[in-house]
Amino acid sequence: MDATHSKSVYAYEQIRLALRSGTYTPGQRLDPTTLAKKFHISSTPVRFALYRLVGEALIVDHARDGLYVPLLTEVDMRDLYDWMESLLMMACDKGPAPTARKTESLQPGSTDADLIGLAWQLFDSIASVTARTSLHRAVRLANDRLAPIRWATQELVEDGLEELSTLNRHWQAHDMPALKAALHDYHERRKRLVPCIVALLNERSDYRH
Repeated sequence: MDATHSKSVYAYEQIRLALRSGTYTPGQRLDPTTLAKKFHISSTPVRFALYRLVGEALIVDHARDGLYVPLLTEVDMRDLYDWMESLLMMACDKGPAPTARKTESLQPGSTDADLIGLAWQLFDSIASVTARTSLHRAVRLANDRLAPIRWATQELVEDGLEELSTLNRHWQAHDMPALKAALHDYHERRKRLVPCIVALLNERSDYRH
C-alpha cells in the first residue's frame, strides 16, 4: 500500500466517521484544502477519499460549486427511509445466524447524542447478526446516509428515548413481530416529518442553487 493510498484510506475513515457523528450537516460544503490541513496531509488523498464517498452517495458533487453533504428532496428522503425500513425488515425476517454472538443490551442515555448513536448501533446490530454480508453492508450505508439527517433534525422528534427503548426491548427479547411493528412506526413517524425536515435542512444549508 503506497503512502497516498494509505493517507486516502485514513481521510476516508475520518470523514465517514465525522458524517456519522454529526460533525457535518446536510447541505454543508466540504473543502478538500481545509480537510487536508486538518488531517495534516496533502489535498490529493483527501480528494480521493471524498470521491470515494461520492460513489457511496454520502457526499454529492456539485461540480464547480464543490462537494457537499447531500441535501435531499422530499421524494428522495422518503425513499431513503423506505429503503432503510425494507432492509431492517429483511434482517428481522432472516434473524440471527446460528453462529451469531449474543447481542449486548444497549443502554439508552438521556442525551440526544446517546440516542442518535445508539439508534445507529441498534440498526447495525440487527443486520450484523444475520451473517449476511451484503445485507449488513447495505444497512450500514443507509445508516450512514441517514446519520447527518438525524443529527441535524433531532429537535423535531419527541419522545426519542421512549421510542428507542421500545425498539431495543423488542430486539433484546428477539420478539421479531413486535420489533417489525415498532420499526415500521419509527420510519412512518419520520416520513410524516419529511416536509419539516427538508425545510429545516434547506434553511441551514450552505448550498444555494
